[in-house]
Amino acid sequence: MITQEAVLDIARDAIYTIIITAAPLLVVSLVVGLIISIFQTVTSIQEQTLTFVPKILAVFVTLMICGSWMLDNMGELIQRLWGDFNIYLSMG
Repeated sequence: MITQEAVLDIARDAIYTIIITAAPLLVVSLVVGLIISIFQTVTSIQEQTLTFVPKILAVFVTLMICGSWMLDNMGELIQRLWGDFNIYLSMG
């Protein structure tokens, strides 16, 4: 039986990995959105769809640049979980 502490450790590691892995995409999306918002304010262009295309392109470019690093982060978490699987089974 797996203990409550082990479950919390797994959840903490998973949440930390998710935050670190998603951070580049979220930061790029935030920065591009902010730049476009400032541009819309300065030029008085209030087109709602103007923000989507540059954000999507920026996220795709960031994904191409950071994709292997992101996959490595997720792979390391999975390897740790599978490596400790027998420990989780023998607890209790």
